[in-house]
Amino acid sequence: MNKGELIKIMAEKAGFTNKDAAIAYDAFIATVTEALKAGEKVQLVGFGTFEVKNVEAKTGINPQTKEKVEIAACKKPVMKFGKSYKELINE
Repeated sequence: MNKGELIKIMAEKAGFTNKDAAIAYDAFIATVTEALKAGEKVQLVGFGTFEVKNVEAKTGINPQTKEKVEIAACKKPVMKFGKSYKELINE
């Protein structure tokens, strides 16, 4: 499923137009992104948690040249699904 297909299905299930569903989708993504940039955790009970993990700098190896390469520290967004959501998928 891609973004367009998701928006179409959301519109059908909620009784929205595709345009309204697209606005809701964009607002959701923007809100989660802003919260993560601000260092906040977004918890959706029954679904999961969005958060940012700090990844430390490390030394990697270029597989083609076998040279050591320094990989800079960065922030990595992660999504952890909740236990109840995982159980729904495994029914």
